[in-house]
Amino acid sequence: MTDFVERKARAAVSFAARLAASARRRSTAFGVLWRRSLQLRVVVSTLALGSAVIFVLGMVLQSQITLQLVAVKERNAGNLTSELAQTTQRELAGISQSTGDLSSRLNNALNKITSSGSSEGGIGSAGAFEPVLASTALSGAVFEAGPYEDVPLELRRFVQNAQNEVIGQNVTVTRDGQAVTYLIMGTTVTTSPPAVQLYMLYPLSGEQATVAVVQNTLIIGGLVLLALLAGITNLVTRQVVMPVRRAARAAERFAEGELDERMVVVGEDDVARLAQSYNEMAESIQRQIRQLEDFGQLQRRFTSDVSHELRTPLTTVRMAADVLHASRKQFPAGLARSTELLVDELDRFETLLADLLEISRLDAGVEELVADETDLRVIVRRAVDSVRVIAGNTGTDLVIDLPDEYVLAEVEPRRIERILRNLLGNAVDHADGRPVELRMAASDDAVAITVRDHGVGLRPGEAELVFNRFWRADASRNRQTGGTGLGLAISLEDARLHGGGLDAWGEPGTGACFRLTVPRVQGVDFATSPLPLPPVDTPDPEPVIEEAFP
Repeated sequence: MTDFVERKARAAVSFAARLAASARRRSTAFGVLWRRSLQLRVVVSTLALGSAVIFVLGMVLQSQITLQLVAVKERNAGNLTSELAQTTQRELAGISQSTGDLSSRLNNALNKITSSGSSEGGIGSAGAFEPVLASTALSGAVFEAGPYEDVPLELRRFVQNAQNEVIGQNVTVTRDGQAVTYLIMGTTVTTSPPAVQLYMLYPLSGEQATVAVVQNTLIIGGLVLLALLAGITNLVTRQVVMPVRRAARAAERFAEGELDERMVVVGEDDVARLAQSYNEMAESIQRQIRQLEDFGQLQRRFTSDVSHELRTPLTTVRMAADVLHASRKQFPAGLARSTELLVDELDRFETLLADLLEISRLDAGVEELVADETDLRVIVRRAVDSVRVIAGNTGTDLVIDLPDEYVLAEVEPRRIERILRNLLGNAVDHADGRPVELRMAASDDAVAITVRDHGVGLRPGEAELVFNRFWRADASRNRQTGGTGLGLAISLEDARLHGGGLDAWGEPGTGACFRLTVPRVQGVDFATSPLPLPPVDTPDPEPVIEEAFP
């Protein structure tokens, strides 16, 4: 029995959890729809405001109708009560205090009132009624005729103390197990002993039925009005929102590269002017983009053509420079030094031409990645060996941290080695003789390599500028590698060609760190890089103490 109860309890808890989860999903979906749909917000807001207006208007109308019905009822009932009080007064003329005479005279007067009020004039003016006559003898005994017990005590005291005034009160009594509301009008018929009071009970069932009909009519009319208001608002809002949605879709397709996308212009209204203005803007942007594309193509073609054309004279100058360099021992000291400088500058010029050709091919999009599964550790060692002599000349130690197992990835070795040579050479130039650290780490979907120096570092904002073409942090520094200013820009394009990325970090006086991340399989994206940036050895920034100056 206990296990059965526990299973039932667990089932109830699970059902409640599913209901809560379903409610959260519906709430989330409605929240997303509410934020994204202007039409829904306008319709719901209009319905909310319309409901408030209709509710207030309905309450005011119902209140005014009820007050008018009660006022008419009270006026007619008061007039009829006054008329019947005069009739009763004539019937009770010369009444005595004897018990038999008082009781019989009250019953006769009650019958007379009933027969007089049943005439066409009485019923038509105030409706049906029930008369009540009551008198108090000198002995204190109360003689009554009619349902005197339905008259409240408060009304009795007011009528007894009043002199020829008609006083009314709404009272709810129980008749045959049902609550019935009456308008009771009371007045004094005779003032001399024995005093007689006349009470007229007018049922308000007809007025209540009228108010109920009015209330139902207002509710049904309000619902119909809300439905019509929702339809009208939805139609009007749709006429405004649909052109905006079409404009949004056209702008999205235009942003995706469909420069011929235009909006349809219909009519001469504000929406048509919006479409016309959008089309003119799109036409202007398309024209400017094509001009920029043409200019970029001309610029790339110019760079490529100039680079190709310079190779022939450069080859001739290189041959002459090599002849002079080979015979430099026969020249005076100054001329021999000039020959050596000429050869060095020619080497740098050839490197610059090669970089310009490479960057022009990358800009033209004609470069293709020839990827092969390679152990990246081998590429790293070759890149380190290529800059080891330069590092030795500056007294910079190269610290290499590589995994013990194979690190296989689909890459083009030539491009990866070029990236690492550029990063290592740049680190040696800015390390100021401090060690340069290279670290490699791999995950299931990516490989990362960081090159870290502890030199001058980068100032704030320079991490985004280091990959710009021909940009240098400090042009006055004595560079060891003789770079062209295009190395990091080409490295970034090589990394993107592999589907990876190249990031930079640096702080003044702390050094800089460059991180290369490439996927292990081409065409497969990676979530995160296996190595952090900034590196883990970065010290926390010291607190800045502000000094107060007089």
